[in-house]
Order: sequence, then structure tokens, then C-alpha cells
Amino acid sequence: MSRLPNFRPAIPLVDLKAQRQAISEEIATAIARVVERCDFVLGEEVFLFESEFAEYCGVASAIGVASGADALYLACRALDIGAGDEVIVPAMTFASTAFAVSLTGARPVIVDVRERDALIDPEKIECAITSRTKAIIPVHLYGRCADMAAICAIASEHSLAVIEDAAQAHGAVYAGKRAGSLGDIGCFSFYPGKNLGAYGDGGLVTTARRDVAERVRILRNCGSRTKYHHDEVGLNSRLDTLQAAILRAKLAHLEEWNAARRRIAAHYDEALRAISQVHCTPGTPGSVHHLYVIRLARRDNVLQTLNDRGIGAGIHYPFALHELEAYAALGYRAGAFPVAENWARRCLSLPIYPELTAAQVDFCVAALEAALRGDPAG
Repeated sequence: MSRLPNFRPAIPLVDLKAQRQAISEEIATAIARVVERCDFVLGEEVFLFESEFAEYCGVASAIGVASGADALYLACRALDIGAGDEVIVPAMTFASTAFAVSLTGARPVIVDVRERDALIDPEKIECAITSRTKAIIPVHLYGRCADMAAICAIASEHSLAVIEDAAQAHGAVYAGKRAGSLGDIGCFSFYPGKNLGAYGDGGLVTTARRDVAERVRILRNCGSRTKYHHDEVGLNSRLDTLQAAILRAKLAHLEEWNAARRRIAAHYDEALRAISQVHCTPGTPGSVHHLYVIRLARRDNVLQTLNDRGIGAGIHYPFALHELEAYAALGYRAGAFPVAENWARRCLSLPIYPELTAAQVDFCVAALEAALRGDPAG
């Protein structure tokens, strides 16, 4: 039985300060380049980052936008999804996945997830397809890629587009290919806590399709190819040049950081194996472990105990998609997606970030064991 040490460390869910300290000079240099040029909107750093990230993902085009939510919305717009259409989404995801569909006027059609990993269940997709279905949005939840072989086969059979929600999967690999290159379109978020995070909001769309790339470029820039000539109703959704410069500096470290996350996840896996009350999410070789998520009973009590101990555990996500008030009008009842509902009640995210030490992992595990024993003092 593990015992907690006498010290009480503060271990956040993600430590952005530790990352900043390690690369502060690189970031300062990147910001200075932009300030010196004063090209703050669609400046040189944006186009350099787009090119470098496209090469990293193995796609022809990458288009920087203002947020991950905008990336998803603009992907739907680029495919002419709109009123009367349906798009299939998983029941376990952040709200933006479905909001992107709703904001076009289309209807998100929710399907359940797999019990073992909370990824969209391909076996449930086929039953949800109708004559109105235009696309499927698989979510690479927690840094693990969805079953893209099965999903793309279904999409091909029914002539549907596939939009990858890769907001948690920067650098994840599936069948030798990176997330963002597996479907028609990939959508990334650069929210600060992501594996590749900006110093504010940011997002990006990846695609091998020239028509989609051109459409997203127009839509992100107020529907305009040329200044004051607006071909259609678009958004002001351009990736900020300062953020692009920061992301370029960070991209050089992404593989190193993802490797560290894999080591930390393996440490958790080994340490938690003997705790029967804890169900670990099975790892995959290509996962980038954006989150380390376990399932357990009495989740809320355990979470409170860990937080009281200074451990920044959290919940991703406390509600299945159909349980949100925003989607009450869709008419789904309690129990409609039992696997996602079960995950929402039992999932718990433990701290994970590249700078997390082995000693900190051991402390988190010992605190978890104590909480499960009902011993908050350890």
C-alpha cells in the first residue's frame, strides 16, 4: 500500500509555466520578429507556419484560422453543409464539434461511443445514416485516433465526407499517417493547453483537396479573395501572426513533447495496474496522450479529494453531448447513448504534460489510492 509523503506539492492538470521557462528565449525571438515587421494580420509567420504544419501532417494545405471551433465550422461551410443536411458526431466530445454543424443550419446526429476508449463507434454510424447525411465528424479524443479505416470505408460506401476533429491529436499517428491527413479535412485547435498550444486562441484546417483549401482561405478572410471584393458571407477568422510565430517555435519541440507524454502515460499505466477500482483507457502506439483519462466509481468524491491535495485533476467531459441544454430540442432522452453517459459519470483526467516528473506521477497515484480508501490525509 502506497503512503503519501509529508510534502504537499501543487501539481496542475497542465503546467504552461514550466513549458514557457524551457523555451522562453525562442518565444521572445519569435515575437520580436513579428513586432519588428509589424505584419500583425496574415503576416509572413502565418504562411510559414501553415507550410510547416502541412508538411508535418503530410497534407497539401494548411489554413490558419482563429480557433478550433472556427476550423470545424469553416470545414462544414467549405463542404456546403447547411440547412436540411445531417452530420454524424460522437456523443462524447466537446460541444464545439456539434456547434460547428448547428451553426451552418444543419442537424448534428449523435451516435454512441465505444466502451473501451470513448471514441465514436463505427458500428453505430451505419444505422444513423439517412438520405440527408452529408458528413461524419470522428473525434480523436484524448489524443487517440478514431477507427479511421472503418469510418472512411463507411463514408466511401455512402459518398460522405469525413471531417477529423483533431483538436486533441497534434502529431497522433494512425496506420502510418498523422491525424489531419486521414479524412477529407482535419481541424486543429491551438488553445493554450493543447499539445501544440498558442498564447491565446488559434486553429487550423488541413486538407489534400485544393477546392476545400481555397474555400476555407476565402471564408476565413471575410469571404474575400481581394480586398473589398466579398464573394460570399465569411468570417474574420484569421490566425493571428503573433500566435503563428509562437506556434512555429513550439512545433520544433512537438515530437519531443509527445514522446515525453507517452513515457508519462506508460508510467501511469504501470502504477495503476494493481488498483482494481481504476479502469485505464487502453493506449495505442500512435496516441499523443493529450489527456490521461481513467474511470472509477465515486468519481466526484475522488476528484474533490485530489483537488484538496493540490492535484489538478479534472473531468473531460461531465456531460454527454445530448445531455447539454443547448441540444434539448434534438429530442434525445436519458439512456439514448448509455456508453457515453457512463463515461461522463465516471471519467477523471489526471495531470499530464511533458515536464511532469516520475515523482509527481507517483504522488498522484498515491493520492488516488488514498482517496479510493477514503483516506484524504493519506
